[in-house]
Amino acid sequence: MDLGVRERIRAGDREAFADLYDRYARTVYQHAGRLTGDLSAAEDVMSETFLVAWRTREQVDPEGGPLGPWLLGIATNRARNHRRGVGRRLAFLARQPKPKETEDFAEASAERLDHQRELAAVREVLDRLRQPEREVLALCVWAGLDYAQAAAALDVPVGTVRSRLSRARARLRSLAGERLAEDRLSEGRREPGAGRGEVGGRAAFVALPNEGGSR
Repeated sequence: MDLGVRERIRAGDREAFADLYDRYARTVYQHAGRLTGDLSAAEDVMSETFLVAWRTREQVDPEGGPLGPWLLGIATNRARNHRRGVGRRLAFLARQPKPKETEDFAEASAERLDHQRELAAVREVLDRLRQPEREVLALCVWAGLDYAQAAAALDVPVGTVRSRLSRARARLRSLAGERLAEDRLSEGRREPGAGRGEVGGRAAFVALPNEGGSR
C-alpha cells in the first residue's frame, strides 16, 4: 500500500477504501470465521467490519504502518458482539438432526463442508479458552500479527498480549494432552485395524500454535 493511504482513507477516498477491502477482506473473513466458528456469521462480521471502518475512517492515525491490525481489531469486536447471547441458540441447533445434503452444487457444498469441519475442529478447542486468550491467539497465531499490532488491535498493552498468549498456549497444550489420553483409551476399546482417533487428534492439534509464529 502506498505511503499516503491513511490520509486518503481519512479523507473518504472511495477508491483507496476499495483497495483496502480487496487487500484485507479475505483476512478479515478468515479471522471472523475462527472466532465465530460459523461461515455465515463470518460473512456478516466481515461486512460489519468494513462498514464500521468506513464510518470511523476519520479516527485513523495519519501516520503508521499497514491498516490490517485496525481492521482485525474492529472484526474482533464485531465477532465478540456476535457471540454474546447466542449460546442457547447454538445449543438448540446442535441438538437438531443434520439436514440432508442436496445433490445440486455438490462440489461447492463439499468444499464448504470441509471448511465447516475445520472451523468446528478449531472451535472445539478455542471454546475452552477464555475470550481474551482466544482473541489474542487468533490475532497472533492465525492472523500473523506481532505483539505490538495485536496490542493495537485489542487496545491493550503489549505485556497483556504476551501474558494472554502464554496462557493460551499452556491451556492448549493441556487440552491436547487430555485429548491424546482420551484417544488412547478409545483405541484400547477398538478392534485391531480400526481408526486411530484421527478426528480427535486433529481437533486437538489444529489450534495448537507454532512457538515461532509470534513475535
